[in-house]
Amino acid sequence: MPFMDLIRHLSFFVAVAEEGHFGHAAERLGMTQPPLSQGMRRLEQRIGTDLVHRGARSVSLTDAGRELLPRARLLVADAARFDDEARRVAGSPSAAVRWGVSAAVPDEIVVGCVKALGGKDSRRETRVSTMTASTNELVDALRNGALDVAVVDHPAIVTGLECGPVLSLRRWVVVPEGHAVAVAKKPQLRMLQGLSLTTRPRSDNQPGHDLLLDVLRSKGIDPEVLVSRDFRDLVGQVAAGDCFGVTSEAPRSMPGVVWVDLLRSDLAARMRIAWRQGHAPDTEIRALDRVLLKAGR
Repeated sequence: MPFMDLIRHLSFFVAVAEEGHFGHAAERLGMTQPPLSQGMRRLEQRIGTDLVHRGARSVSLTDAGRELLPRARLLVADAARFDDEARRVAGSPSAAVRWGVSAAVPDEIVVGCVKALGGKDSRRETRVSTMTASTNELVDALRNGALDVAVVDHPAIVTGLECGPVLSLRRWVVVPEGHAVAVAKKPQLRMLQGLSLTTRPRSDNQPGHDLLLDVLRSKGIDPEVLVSRDFRDLVGQVAAGDCFGVTSEAPRSMPGVVWVDLLRSDLAARMRIAWRQGHAPDTEIRALDRVLLKAGR
């Protein structure tokens, strides 16, 4: 496999690893699934080991995949950086922004951030590359230079990074339809007693996970904790009737679940804009800051 092909196939690996699904990775890359799957197989044959476990509905990293993913991200990012620098040297007006965002941030805010980062003026057109991942993964990507800037959860371990001020996003409690707290005129948090909490894995961001549990315990409930990988997973588990979740996704009509406004200040999602020390992308930081401030009002 020539080196140019290696970079292309490493970009396949990074997309599959970050999306956890071949179909979603193919959409992100603008290709169909069969050549993506074939490309992954060729990459695995080249290096002599499997990078992902292939399941019926999702994929997960093997031990080798977890170890090699940071290096793959760095190589892909360096190739993109070289391309941008070559365009600049050649006089091309295009530029690129590589940014990341916590999976906890609602879709409409992500779209707003992308539009703000891709703002056009008379001198350049900006290409925006988005990575949606856990805070721990975003922090690693910032440290190794795979991202320029990211919106991460707070609190989080951000050693080696610089961060902006803490910004808040409103969160709601999502409960099973028909549950006492869903129909109460004055819902109280203690009404959640007996329900489990479904939330993202502790491994995604240990400090943020523990803070949520501390808030709930301080209010008198200590729920069993279940794991939900994303918003779809969360509402699916809540609809089953045995648990509740906390989300920044705005209320909407959805069978089996109800949004409840509880402890608005205590349960707010707290975010920060982060970047590598000494590498502050000021224009991008200001653009993200405007969107997040508006969303937090």
